[in-house]
Amino acid sequence: MWQRLFALVIKEFLALLRDKASRFVLIGPPVVQLVVFGYAATFDLNHIPFAVFNEDPGLASRQLLARFDGAPVFQRVATLSSDARIAPLIDRQDVLVVLHIDRQFSRDILAGRPGRVQVIIDGRNSNTAAIVLGYANTILLDFDAEWGSTHPWAHLPAQLVMRAWYNPDLLSRWFVIPGIIGLLTLVVTMLVTALSIAREREMGTYDQLLVTPLRPAEVLLGKAIPGFIIGSGEATFIALVAILWFGVPFTGSVVALVLGLGLFLLSAIGIGMMISALAATQQQGLLGAFLFLVPAILLSGFATPIANMPQFVQYLTYLNPMRYLMVILRGSFLQGDRAGDLLDQYWPLAAIGLTTMIAAAWLARKRMY
Repeated sequence: MWQRLFALVIKEFLALLRDKASRFVLIGPPVVQLVVFGYAATFDLNHIPFAVFNEDPGLASRQLLARFDGAPVFQRVATLSSDARIAPLIDRQDVLVVLHIDRQFSRDILAGRPGRVQVIIDGRNSNTAAIVLGYANTILLDFDAEWGSTHPWAHLPAQLVMRAWYNPDLLSRWFVIPGIIGLLTLVVTMLVTALSIAREREMGTYDQLLVTPLRPAEVLLGKAIPGFIIGSGEATFIALVAILWFGVPFTGSVVALVLGLGLFLLSAIGIGMMISALAATQQQGLLGAFLFLVPAILLSGFATPIANMPQFVQYLTYLNPMRYLMVILRGSFLQGDRAGDLLDQYWPLAAIGLTTMIAAAWLARKRMY
């Protein structure tokens, strides 16, 4: 029995190693996933962009700012002269933090009163905001320790006042659930479309399409419409659950959200149809979908900020439709964005969708004849 079993095991290994596709399955996906996980899945924050609105020309404020400027995790990108510039910087995500020092800061500290420092944080990513707040608090405690060692105060010289925009309580649910809408919609749509043509080939019914009056573009459209309907229904259901059950606030425009989801589904369907056109079996289609899904989710900013990733990985995210959908979802739910505010997210999705659908039609035609 053991000899027969050993012979069967050897036979399976030889079959795997002789087949080019099987060798790729064993080596390709693990290497790709390892590289993506290694670079994208990081919760470390480096070079946090922050702006300063300092109304106090005194010595204490200059020393506090010197600590922030000297910290390796912070990088000052703007110095503001009025509070009117705070909102645009945070809205565009040019900065994660705005440090506001009141004009009475140095005077209060020298007079033995607590000086207040306001830290305005972009709260859309609650995890990142909490980490940034911890860094800022550490710097402020070091500043207090230095000043406290030379002055006999009974309280801390500087006190931190935190204000988180778009997510005042830094609830992780408000940050995660809008992203889950895109994640689950992508998974369902990809599985439906990536297996459609491959299923026909595996069942032997794909050849029957060759003798029908249907053109390749019509076959592709017939395969794409069910995925669009299923994806739309999935996204609508999850969005309603997020609002009605989990209490995530929806402050934006329904039109903006629907338009973004529609363009995203077009992109996801185009990629799924490309995979399906290339796959000879459902197993290959499933593998291709999995090979795309994991990097797409990791490189979307769903869990970790794109700004934390290496520069070359950030360039790759521009090819990922999930990147743009994350901005649309969180902007629609938390930021109150309208369609006009998201034009720079819509046109890349439209370009990706159009390109992938054309490529899928070309691949389907090439594989059909």
